[in-house]
Amino acid sequence: MKEKLTLIKVGGKIVEEEATLQALLSDFAAIEGRKVLVHGGGRSATKLAARLGIESQMVNGRRITDAETLKIVTMVYGGLVNKNIVARLQACGVNALGLTGADMDVIRSVKRPVKDVDYGFVGDVERVDATLLGDLIAKGVVPVMAPLTHDGCGNMLNTNADTIAGETAKALAQLFDVTLVYCFEKRGVLRDENDDDSVIPQITRADFEQLVADGVVQGGMIPKLENAFEALRAGVSQVIITQASAINTPGEGTRIIR
Repeated sequence: MKEKLTLIKVGGKIVEEEATLQALLSDFAAIEGRKVLVHGGGRSATKLAARLGIESQMVNGRRITDAETLKIVTMVYGGLVNKNIVARLQACGVNALGLTGADMDVIRSVKRPVKDVDYGFVGDVERVDATLLGDLIAKGVVPVMAPLTHDGCGNMLNTNADTIAGETAKALAQLFDVTLVYCFEKRGVLRDENDDDSVIPQITRADFEQLVADGVVQGGMIPKLENAFEALRAGVSQVIITQASAINTPGEGTRIIR
């Protein structure tokens, strides 16, 4: 029987504000068993870029990462945000280790090919070293993963944090009974975006297709749910979409089921 592992993905907004960060890390520290944290950090990157006079360009919510922007995101994601989280978790008694994909070659990516848009130094995940991560986790280490990977040729690549969470969960599902939790500002997937109490408790693939057809699920939630179903197909036990403040509250949020 596989050991349970909880992988939590949190957006930059949550980890960049003092009050929500401390609450999140206290809740994360209280999760029993093996665990992994994947974080964003986009707002901090945008702020630092502005202070340095570098314009942030976004297309469909995705950052265009030119050579100068790559320096910024590497500093912010792999340095400022990641090490702040690691230090706070150590203070909570969690033996956290901050990682980018380049560290120990844990996540290898390929630079996204240019189609309609040239996203620059953006990586699409090619492989995750589950064995190496599993060895660290078995030793009691809690990986804290920044949204950065590398191509094996000396180049860092900006990589979507949802993708890192999904691909890491799928890889670790070979070794653990994995629960993947996507945290964001809302309590779950809402039937009415203006009503925080309209949380849909569970969504099957058929439900998802109907919700998209009805216009209930739209925008950035569509790829998030597509990733969730892909993770389930690859062996992840369950996927939950919930508020960061509810990661330790059973039954909260939206459960994605096969």
